Amino acid sequence: MFMGQRRVHGFGRRHRLAAAAAGTVAAAALVTGCAGQGPAPAPGTTASPPPATTAVPGTALAPGGVTEAQAAQLCTDLEGQLQSWRTYTPTIGKTGLNGLVGTWIAKNNLNALDFLQDRARIDVITTAACPDIRQQAITALEIPDLASGLIGF
Repeated sequence: MFMGQRRVHGFGRRHRLAAAAAGTVAAAALVTGCAGQGPAPAPGTTASPPPATTAVPGTALAPGGVTEAQAAQLCTDLEGQLQSWRTYTPTIGKTGLNGLVGTWIAKNNLNALDFLQDRARIDVITTAACPDIRQQAITALEIPDLASGLIGF
């Protein structure tokens, strides 16, 4: 250090956390970018649309077109991140939200493109399944709704 300079504590840690969060989002994007994609249709044919969910027949669907178990898992995942999102900046938290949603989509074998085209689906699911957790996440991330924090996972 040069004379007269002070060392700023925590500076490197914040950058490492931001880099780790960015890496998580990149990995989630890679995983979810291919979710729900099958082989390309033969030339001259059209592909049939993918199913809206991978629900098992007889399984109850929650609002948003996912199973109740999938909705509950999303709520559990969100709740697990609330304290981190309250602690770090909203920008880092939004990165975490994108990673969380992308991972949840991939783990549940949902079509990422469907969620990308209709980000408000996350709000529909969480409003029905866990409105309090949803509101806490919105408050911690300083956004009007969860869809606003999603940038394309």
